[in-house]
Amino acid sequence: METQSKSSWDDGGGGERGLLHSWKGYSYSVTPERLLLPRPVLQVALGSQHGVLLVEGGQVYSFGELPWKQSQVPEPAKPTLESALSGQRVVTVAAGSFHSGAVTEDGGVHMWGENSAGQCGLSGLSTVPNPTPVAVQDLDTVTVPPQTVPVLELACGEKHTLALSVQREVWAWGSGCQLGLNAAVFPVWKPQKVEHLAGRYVLQVACGASHSLALVRCLGSHDGHRPHVDKCGRCNELLYTMTDKEDHVIISDSHYCPLGVELTEDDGKLEAPTPTTGLKTSPSEPVLPSYTSKSESPAVPTVADPTSVPSQPQASEEGEASLVNGMLQVSDSGTLALSGGESDAVAGAKSSPYPDEQAVKDYLKKLSDNTQTDTKASGGLNALLPSTGGLISSTPTSALNNLVASCASAVGGRVASTYEALSLKKMMNFYLPSGASRSGGSPGVVDNSAERVRQEDSMQGKKSSSTGDIREEEAEGLRRRLSLPGLLSQVSPRLLRKTGRPKMRAVALTPLGGAVPEDHEVLPTLQTEVWSWGHGEHGQLGHGDNLARLQPLCIKSLNNKEVVRVAAGAHHSLALTAQSQVFSWGSNSSGQLGHMESPSTVPRLAKLSEGIRVWDVSAGERHTLLLADGDCIQPIIYYSGQQVKEGEEEGGNEKELHQQGGGEEEEEEQAGGYTQQPVLLPFCMNLGYVSSVFAGGRRCVALSDRNVMGFIASLHELASAERRFYCKLCNIKSQILRPLLELESLSSALGQVIFGLLQTLASRFGRLCHLTGQHATSLTASLRRCREVKSLLILEHTSIFLDCYNDYCSAVGNFQVMGGFQALTKPSIDMFGKSPELLQKLSECGEENLTTADLLVVLFYLPSRHLHEYSRLLLKLATCFEVCSTEYQKLQDSCSKFEASVLQLKRKRKEADYTVHFWKIFPGKMTDSLRKPYRRLICESSNKGLTLQNAGRFSVNWFILFNDVLVHAQFSTHHIFPLATLWVEPIPEEDTGLYGLKVITPEETLTLLASSPMEKAKWLRSINQAVDQALSGKGQDAASGSSVQKLEPPISRTASYTFYKEGRLKDATYEGRWLSGKPNGRGVLKWSDGRIYTGAFKNGLEDGFGEFVAPNKTLNKNDHYQGYWKDGKMHGLGTYRYASGEVYDGSFQEGVRHGHGMLRSGKLNTSSPSVFIGQWLQDKKTGYGVFDDITKGEKYMGMWQDHQRQGTGVVVTQFGLYYEGAFKDNKMMGTGVLLSEDDTTYEGEFSDDWTLSGKGVLTMPNGDYLEGSFNGEWGSGLKVTGSYFKPHLFDTDKDKTQAMKLGHLCVCAEDKWPAVFEECWSQLGCEAPGQGEPEKAWENIAVALTTSQRHILDSPEILSRSHNKTLESLEVIPQHVGPITMDRYNAIRLYLIKACDTPLHPLGRLLETLVAVYRMTYVGVGANRRLLHQAVSEIKSYLNRIFLIVRFLFPDLPEEGGLIPEPTTDLQEKNEPDSTDALPESPKPARVVSSSALLLPVLLPRLYPPLFTLYALDKEREDDVYWECVLRLNKQPDLALLAFLGVQQKFWPVSIPTSLPAPGEKQQVIPSTKDACFASAVETLQQISTTFTPSDKLQVIQLTFEEITQEVQVLLKQDFLWSMDDLFPVFLYVVLRARIRNLGSEVSLIEDLMDPCVQHGEHGIMFTTLKACYYQIQHEKVT
Repeated sequence: METQSKSSWDDGGGGERGLLHSWKGYSYSVTPERLLLPRPVLQVALGSQHGVLLVEGGQVYSFGELPWKQSQVPEPAKPTLESALSGQRVVTVAAGSFHSGAVTEDGGVHMWGENSAGQCGLSGLSTVPNPTPVAVQDLDTVTVPPQTVPVLELACGEKHTLALSVQREVWAWGSGCQLGLNAAVFPVWKPQKVEHLAGRYVLQVACGASHSLALVRCLGSHDGHRPHVDKCGRCNELLYTMTDKEDHVIISDSHYCPLGVELTEDDGKLEAPTPTTGLKTSPSEPVLPSYTSKSESPAVPTVADPTSVPSQPQASEEGEASLVNGMLQVSDSGTLALSGGESDAVAGAKSSPYPDEQAVKDYLKKLSDNTQTDTKASGGLNALLPSTGGLISSTPTSALNNLVASCASAVGGRVASTYEALSLKKMMNFYLPSGASRSGGSPGVVDNSAERVRQEDSMQGKKSSSTGDIREEEAEGLRRRLSLPGLLSQVSPRLLRKTGRPKMRAVALTPLGGAVPEDHEVLPTLQTEVWSWGHGEHGQLGHGDNLARLQPLCIKSLNNKEVVRVAAGAHHSLALTAQSQVFSWGSNSSGQLGHMESPSTVPRLAKLSEGIRVWDVSAGERHTLLLADGDCIQPIIYYSGQQVKEGEEEGGNEKELHQQGGGEEEEEEQAGGYTQQPVLLPFCMNLGYVSSVFAGGRRCVALSDRNVMGFIASLHELASAERRFYCKLCNIKSQILRPLLELESLSSALGQVIFGLLQTLASRFGRLCHLTGQHATSLTASLRRCREVKSLLILEHTSIFLDCYNDYCSAVGNFQVMGGFQALTKPSIDMFGKSPELLQKLSECGEENLTTADLLVVLFYLPSRHLHEYSRLLLKLATCFEVCSTEYQKLQDSCSKFEASVLQLKRKRKEADYTVHFWKIFPGKMTDSLRKPYRRLICESSNKGLTLQNAGRFSVNWFILFNDVLVHAQFSTHHIFPLATLWVEPIPEEDTGLYGLKVITPEETLTLLASSPMEKAKWLRSINQAVDQALSGKGQDAASGSSVQKLEPPISRTASYTFYKEGRLKDATYEGRWLSGKPNGRGVLKWSDGRIYTGAFKNGLEDGFGEFVAPNKTLNKNDHYQGYWKDGKMHGLGTYRYASGEVYDGSFQEGVRHGHGMLRSGKLNTSSPSVFIGQWLQDKKTGYGVFDDITKGEKYMGMWQDHQRQGTGVVVTQFGLYYEGAFKDNKMMGTGVLLSEDDTTYEGEFSDDWTLSGKGVLTMPNGDYLEGSFNGEWGSGLKVTGSYFKPHLFDTDKDKTQAMKLGHLCVCAEDKWPAVFEECWSQLGCEAPGQGEPEKAWENIAVALTTSQRHILDSPEILSRSHNKTLESLEVIPQHVGPITMDRYNAIRLYLIKACDTPLHPLGRLLETLVAVYRMTYVGVGANRRLLHQAVSEIKSYLNRIFLIVRFLFPDLPEEGGLIPEPTTDLQEKNEPDSTDALPESPKPARVVSSSALLLPVLLPRLYPPLFTLYALDKEREDDVYWECVLRLNKQPDLALLAFLGVQQKFWPVSIPTSLPAPGEKQQVIPSTKDACFASAVETLQQISTTFTPSDKLQVIQLTFEEITQEVQVLLKQDFLWSMDDLFPVFLYVVLRARIRNLGSEVSLIEDLMDPCVQHGEHGIMFTTLKACYYQIQHEKVT
């Protein structure tokens, strides 16, 4: 593409983009010349005599007079390339009067040209011949070297340059006050930041000859994070002071920086001296006849009293204070007097209220001539602000601050408005006699008459200037202030806004935050301010005066004008707004402002005929260029300013240089006429499609494009249409909406609802309007810059536009449906009169005789037509591209989106119209209750098309289908069925012959009859479609866009519904899943009394897992249940936390506690903490259970009935008492046995807890016993009637029988915990233990595991990863049919271990429960040695009962004691079963199946702690004797001990392996050696304490024997068979050395739980040996 374009240029034929046309002046004879360049021009910058061009590819050319170039040709005809920039890609250029700048891609700045005032930022050079880099460095940063600030754009003036950084801050260098820097010395060589704008987001900068402009984004909500500046950047005083009064704090931001003279809004408007053209302003200027026709000032009568003029500042309407005769009076509360006496004040007022102009000029001259280097800054200030008498102290700032602070406090709440009225600057003006400045501070007498005339005149000029009506502007500024000048906005915008708009109703017509949330990121902002600073002698600063400003100051009158671009000529300024208007101010000597109003010191609109929309502006030395939309698509150019005649041009140049300021008018006389308002340049139509205009010096330049493939024209058309549309919307907003909303009586006339809707409509209109403005601005910017498809925001962010239009049209529809437009008729007629021309004009409505309401409808639906325009123009753009290109695709997509939206909005409007019409005919009573803004009519049965089946003859049944409800209206009542919970199905006709529809709602089922098959189909389709849309989201018309209709909405859906009929659910609200009219799936049900159920539903009832909360009114707390439900009741496992603090954890059935469960009452510190675990029947404790009464310290294990202990049971107490026997009515009653800690035993009758009553036997620990009748409580005195026996010595076996008797009167192990096992069986699908199908059981297991797993997926934090693995491995059902081999047996064993590992498996759950009940029974008070026997038999019973279940699951497993053959060789298998007697020595090797072998490894480790504790307690005495002996014997060295135990000498180890000196060597055993012999065997035996099951413990013993044998074999160097006599002493030695503390308990445990099949084998013999050792050690007599 590039090469091609090059060649076409070389041919001399024009290119297609960026064509350059240049001309001067505006007369008909002028024809623009073409400048030919090798590439398209992107940007032009013009200085006084030269220009700079930026072409595609980033190269820069200069043309015109370039005196700074060494080789100066008189005037180069052709542009010359700035080769110093080659290799850099330049993105933007700028030109000052005599210097130029360029910015490269990476943000670097290059400057060249005149540098005498430092404007190039390069010290030591008076001119810079070639572009040279200038470093913009932030010296505030900590980094070394300082950080370079990347720059976005430059602006150049005559003696200064401004740069806008990427951070949106302004940097300046050069000379003069137009820099906005607090500099004492000029020139400023190094770029410095303009601190006064720090923290603000600057959008653009522009430079005049000696003034500067900045376009700044208003401080919106998104700028809140910028740091606040709290000290003035210039004079370092605090910006705001806080005065703390007794009852309120005053924050004053009335900081006055003496370096920048600023006037507030009303000052600037009312009292600034603006010398009009006709008046002599300073002695040195000759008076010239004025060329202005309109502004000749009438003669002004001289006023006699010199004080009368300034003393009426008309400020009273804004604040409460006014100045009279120079004295400050506060009308509100109290008086505020200024010290200093009458005379001083009057004297102050007599002399002029302003520092006279000459003084200012002198001062500025002083600044610019650098004469001030030696004087201190304060001197400079004093020249401007001399201090007068005792009136103002020598530090003006503080006194004034105090003054204003006290004023503010006096006026109370009106802080903000007081600030405006009483601005400091006004005080300054009144109390600083200006004459004083003349002679360096001594007050001089000044002739006041000229001064007075001038003031008078300015007032006059003010009055006569009607176009920019001041009052109006002021009120507007007050009404919609978004940001105040300078730092005022940082104090408290809220406070200011509150006081600023006392009488306004808040309706956001201009959205404060922007049109769309991401708007300031994506779209250009419209909320802007214009700030100006520098010289002001021509009023070019726009503050209403001719004073200079040393710091940027906001031009208040441009606030809210949506300025999007600023431009500066030599001495005038322009601002272009989003509404395509141009404001201009400053020097109007050649009519360059485009209007003839005076004074021209405030911005005023340039005069352009209606319908001309300006979109680019540029300003030259004394002329202005405007680029605008006319009637056709092609842009047109307007010119205003001086006409340039060819011949005199060169001559004029020399003059110009030394006549700046003074001789402007002369010049004009010679140079020819000038325009009074902008004139159209006739030749602009020949230039093609102009994309931007540039002016500078005397020259004008336009850049244009050829219309290739219609693309450029279409882009221009799109932008132009958007600008036109924005102006239209703004007109509607300002001429219709705002006046209507400001009517006082509006809300009462419309009523609350409609007024609310109107406000919504207005704010949505505002949003739409704002978005359009932003889009228009962005399109304009892209026309100026790149003119490419990818810069079109409407393609990337189509959704922003569509959403905005959707929202707006919904608002219009809602307003219309509620009858808003009818209601607006009267206010509109009051407002716009009977003949609504304005409405007719704005609504572009051709039809005659429409009512006001109809006109309003047309007007408010007008914006929706613009969507069609979008799609048309995008399609037009698309046709410029190849069909396969991405651009075409993008444009096509967006176009179809807009087209679809157009159709959708049309349909919406039709629905709204239909609905409005319906409400007109619907009976009024019902309308009020049924009419809702969002509700639209779909169809209704007034034509009797649909009736209720079996309705009475005279009943009225009217069915109305809206988009959210189906209404069944009867004679006087109506019923509403929300569509989300409405199901409709056709009734098959063959059954009834009727055209019926069945409508199902949660509480009613209606049968409706249609009059014909057509009607039936229509209603069925309409209802289904409406339901579908109601479900998919309000009006998200999924169906409308697609032609393929879904047949019916989903039968299962999510919705919420409130029940109204009597019954369990009355007034309850359900939110969740539904299926055919019934809650089904997950949901939440809330009753009006506070009950809430959250969980699963099935068929309308709670079913599955759920949580239930029920408030308890008396305790003011909630009951809380979490668990399973069935058919609306609690059923299955669950946890119920009662409000009283009790917690039940276990089974429920039919809503009550039933099955196995645990109830905890109270915490440990409350009144009766207790725990019950056991069986429940119909909410009552019934069956076997354990009750732990923690306060009493008793534990009961036995039978219950109806919450009472009844039947046999055992009680143990923490004091060691043990009772077993009968209970009745919750008391010990009947026969029982009672033992105390010291073995005193009573056997006999009881009548109450611990109360003996009746026959019995009392036995003492030593065997004496009493027999007879007993009475009384145990532990207090017993009454006894009976005989006392002292048994004979031979009667010693009495106590043995005693011990045997325990356990007879308690619940036998097989009867304990039946409910736990029943639960497991029922989980496997069996009615009773063992009855059922194994296949079914396996299915149930699989279901249980998968549902639990799904439950876990929802809340993964419940399980660890290893647990998840276990679950996955359990999902495979093991093979459970067929003969059991060893491999199968092992597989089963492994499966059981895994299954018991997770509580989600029925077996695992069973095991978990058993462990819980076992520990509940035998831990704590239950750790009583007398319970050991019961504890052991309970474990055995568990084993038997679990084994039953395992055999049920694996039916082929042999029963207890059965055999599984080991896999053997073929030879042995040939032996027939009947021939086994032939070979009695070698029976088949086989594995004996036993419950203990299979299940103890799973069960015992979990029950080991409580069980072993019982063993230890039981064997305590024996273990103590044994331990004492072990300790004693272990004091001996090895050899002595071996000898003592009688170990044969040949078994004594001679040497032992050593590890210390050198591993592998042997060390002799000497008499002192200790703990070295048989060390490995000892170590092995010690492991017996770390194992759980008897089989593991026996394994350890076997290993110990093997270790001993090995060691002896090494000694004897031969194989060797033990005899018991040899082995026993050696083993005894090992047992002693192993020092096992509770050996007695270990031995008993093995004995009790040993697998019976092991007893007679090898293990049995070894165990017997160990047992013998234990008894041997106990009875060992140490000699």
